[in-house]
Amino acid sequence: MNNSSDHSCFVRWFRDSTPYIHAHRGRTFVVSFGGEALTDGLFANLVHDFALLNSLGIRLVLVHGARPQVEQRMNARGCQMLYVGGLRVTDAVALECVKEAVGTVRVEIEALLSMGLANSPMAGVRIRVASGNFVVAKPLGVRDGVDFGHTGEVRRVDAEGIRAQLNQGDVVLLSPIGYSPTGEVFNLGAEEVATSVAVALRADKLLLLTEQDCINITDGRPIRQITTDESAILLQDKSLPNESIPHLKAAMNACRRGVQRAHLINRRIDGASLLELFTRDGLGTLVSLTPFETMRQAEIKDVGGILELITPLENQGILVQRSREHLEMQIAAYTVIERDGMILGCAALHAFPEEFAGELACLALREDYRGDNRGERLLEHVETKSRSLGIKQLFVLTTQTTHWFREHGFEYTDIASLPSTRQVQYNPQRNSKILVKRLAA
Repeated sequence: MNNSSDHSCFVRWFRDSTPYIHAHRGRTFVVSFGGEALTDGLFANLVHDFALLNSLGIRLVLVHGARPQVEQRMNARGCQMLYVGGLRVTDAVALECVKEAVGTVRVEIEALLSMGLANSPMAGVRIRVASGNFVVAKPLGVRDGVDFGHTGEVRRVDAEGIRAQLNQGDVVLLSPIGYSPTGEVFNLGAEEVATSVAVALRADKLLLLTEQDCINITDGRPIRQITTDESAILLQDKSLPNESIPHLKAAMNACRRGVQRAHLINRRIDGASLLELFTRDGLGTLVSLTPFETMRQAEIKDVGGILELITPLENQGILVQRSREHLEMQIAAYTVIERDGMILGCAALHAFPEEFAGELACLALREDYRGDNRGERLLEHVETKSRSLGIKQLFVLTTQTTHWFREHGFEYTDIASLPSTRQVQYNPQRNSKILVKRLAA
């Protein structure tokens, strides 16, 4: 860092990440990544990030894949590779390649997690890695006439055994293989192992590191948040990239089976996991049972968040001063937009039923979130609520945002058009502009 600006950015980021550091400590995260991650120069940085998460008190279970390493060995032997429905048909030769590849990959990861070089992110780190036969599997069998051989599926997870290792502060490293009570070895999918382990442990998060962003097929932009129901609809679209399908399915299934949140993170972006976990907006795709950002009726517990939101605007003279006591008494009139526990926006509707009128007041958004039509959504919500109360016209008093209301159907009016009780309360010193919008039935 060479200047005060760099210092300020670092301090701000560090402070902003503090709530997440506290929130994640002691939580259980299951992280899945493919064998592709080991094939480029970014993997060492990824391991450094794992070490950092461990040092912050996060209980980590890592599940690695090994598909490219298996394919490399099969090509060297001149073996034919057969996939059906995205699953490898594992014959005896392929199983030997799986064993070799998985063993090599696991050792390489353990070696990187054992580093402690001075002048490196791993300096002073002491990480114990635990691996073992924690996943019990069974054969996939014959499906649609195809014998999948030694390809299997998860039958049971030894959650108690994994927890015992996590309780000792170990990082648990799992491979995409499982064992049967009869001593057989089965080739499994890393996403399935990660999902099954996350569900069995009742993990707080499942992180699926992908090779690309999960893209919105309509506009090509990354999807930042999606519910399980929305995921199910998206998975029916044939144009969804094949790379995204197994990860989105795994995330959806995990959340429907009790995992609080799942994250699809492009591992090609250096530090993407840290940005996803320690910033409010993240960098990946959040999958959850319920929406991450919601609009709802305000409650007493929201008063502090509303005050934090509106105080800077009050200081600038944009909003009228409101005390905590006033907000507590009027809280039923407020609607808020909440994102991961933070109030991003609010608006109030004060009704004058005798005159079939309502006042839209205290429409405010955090500066960093004045986008994605949040203001329009709040306005639409207030208008819908007004109609349900029989309100025929909605008015607003503003000093600095006249143009925005004009763009959304409000017209200039005068004080005489206000409800009589509101006319008495009008403050001529603020000289607020009065605008009104007639609401269609």
